Amino acid sequence: MAANIYLTGIKPTGDFHLGNYIGAIKPALAAAREYDAYYFIADYHALNTIKDADELRHSIRSGAATWLACGLDPEQTVIYRQSSVPETFELTTILSALTPKGLMNRAHAYKAARDRNNEAGITDLDAGINMGLYNYPILMAADILIMEATRVPVGRDQSQHIEYTADIAGYFNHRFGSAYSFPLPKGVIDDSDASILPGVDGRKMSKSYDNHIPLFLPENKLKKAIRRIPTDSTPVEDPKDPDTSVPFQLLAHFADEDKVADVRKRLEAGGMGWGDLKNELFEAVNAELAPKRARYEELMAEPARIDEILEAGSARARERAREVIDRVRAAIGVG
Repeated sequence: MAANIYLTGIKPTGDFHLGNYIGAIKPALAAAREYDAYYFIADYHALNTIKDADELRHSIRSGAATWLACGLDPEQTVIYRQSSVPETFELTTILSALTPKGLMNRAHAYKAARDRNNEAGITDLDAGINMGLYNYPILMAADILIMEATRVPVGRDQSQHIEYTADIAGYFNHRFGSAYSFPLPKGVIDDSDASILPGVDGRKMSKSYDNHIPLFLPENKLKKAIRRIPTDSTPVEDPKDPDTSVPFQLLAHFADEDKVADVRKRLEAGGMGWGDLKNELFEAVNAELAPKRARYEELMAEPARIDEILEAGSARARERAREVIDRVRAAIGVG
């Protein structure tokens, strides 16, 4: 089996935004040039939140189309549907038999759901919590381990997922390691300023904060969204501090160094208004995203083409998964 497998899970839940593009999509596409990369649409994970079949089908294709439009090459990177690799779910069952319940009790997502119930005064702290959410860390571990992934990008607030995967792999390796051992994955964590895009309110861009700008907004709506970013009342002729300006911080992620330096100089000298800055930001964002938006729309108009790409990737992913599950089955005594 090849070393240094880079694995990314793509959640098919809702539209992507500029923060996803800068913080996740661009770094993952760059990593695909260095590693043997496997990127999957996490459609079974999505069942925890999406209960409508048509919505899920659309979200699966939209998620795949987004990454393809942004530059994912399906010849170079294996992109597949989680649901098309049944070995993942067999491994989930095996890992469930080795994972202590106490570990799941301490999972952040489960504890957060219970805390919300407690704050709402609900007596049954498990009310509204399904087993998909409770078992989420085990399925995520199976996603990673079935591909023997060694590099998995996560946000700092999601590092527990990698720690849990290493723990669960450790339980298996301790019991069956003489026959087969999983490689222990490492989280690729980048929470530097370069990977975090501010939302329109200055906090990290997130749908949960409702401060995001959707990735493929039509040009006119993109311009309106950028124009609505709040700024202070500093007069046009007065000097301004670029580093406290959300539009400038966004510009730094989309314009080249010379443009960013020029705009900084003009703001600090005075004579450049916030409206001019927002115009510069719109031009930079639209220049980068317009061809990707067009490609996304082309792909979404050909759902059969998206399905074909995912089916081809899933076949390649299953080849790897079958090798792993065969070794696991032999190690535990059922193969």
